[in-house]
Amino acid sequence: MTPRERILATLNRQPVDRTPVDLWHTPEIAAALRDHCGVADDFAMWQALGLDKIVWDFMDYRTDAGERAGAQSGAGAESGGNRTTWGVPLEEIQAGASHYAEFGAAPLAGYDTPASLDGYPWWPQVGRFDYDGAVALAQRASRDFAVIGPWVSLFEIYCQLRGLEQSLLDLIENPALVEAVLDRVESIQTEMMKRLFARAGKHLDLVFVSDDVAGQQSLLMSPAMWRRHLQPRLRRWCDLVHAHGLKVFYHSDGAARPLLEPILACGVDVLNPVQHACPGMDMAELKKEFGARVIFHGGVDNQSVLPRGSADDVRRETRNCLATLGAGRAGFICCSCHNVQAGTPVENVLAMIETVHGSSTRG
Repeated sequence: MTPRERILATLNRQPVDRTPVDLWHTPEIAAALRDHCGVADDFAMWQALGLDKIVWDFMDYRTDAGERAGAQSGAGAESGGNRTTWGVPLEEIQAGASHYAEFGAAPLAGYDTPASLDGYPWWPQVGRFDYDGAVALAQRASRDFAVIGPWVSLFEIYCQLRGLEQSLLDLIENPALVEAVLDRVESIQTEMMKRLFARAGKHLDLVFVSDDVAGQQSLLMSPAMWRRHLQPRLRRWCDLVHAHGLKVFYHSDGAARPLLEPILACGVDVLNPVQHACPGMDMAELKKEFGARVIFHGGVDNQSVLPRGSADDVRRETRNCLATLGAGRAGFICCSCHNVQAGTPVENVLAMIETVHGSSTRG
């Protein structure tokens, strides 16, 4: 099977020759892997490694001056420009071998009433997303790989705009503001998706809904708050994505277990990243309870095992993911739990990939 065929078959619960293996990586890791493979671009690297890469098609945004703003996700090492799409300033951070563009001061911090939001100068204009670039990438990538895009979010963007601490306070003290901001965040991205789907829908396979609702130990908000502010919006997005024949890929790090039932009930097709080091995220239990309803993506720990373990540790970790999340060789796309970070040994990344490749001989 080709990488694209293997991913699509897994998404549709059809037989596959082996479990697919994806990889999330920072630019530093991509460069190290290109060097290892002796190739010039990421597409050639993914092919050389035998990855079933789900290619990210996250849209750029153009400012008044015609300059590129931060990538649509507006976070992490792959952002560009000095602000995100939503006007959040970015600060260049160098941490050892790693380079990141981290969020600066929350630009919506002083806008404390729904009426004040009209004065915020950085609301994205739907026509300024780079649809041409997104269409071109989707057309290229879909020849060989599955494609996911665009990136959309609700609460993550709220936190970027208001700051994490203030955002959590707003949920308690200012729910009217939460609703007003989320109304704009949802509306802008909904219209953007409709325009992109009209042009590139036949080249897309999944849509990336990234909305961290949990930390390492517990939820960031109560289930009642999630149901009030986020559940109806997530359901509307799932309905929109499904209406265009695409799958919903939902990302939340952390101990999200208490919200998984209502999240999946909204229509989520793929759940990422299954951070099993967190309370309540035992892989075998999640597979037993939700395995018939959702495809799992991720699993392989990138906080300790991938960066600090031996290659044998990575092989054991990967085999455990295959045996639990991938039980019956169904409903699982093996991948690093998040972006493999700079400094992670290349041999550890290769150990993960090779272990999955070897699963085809074990049945």
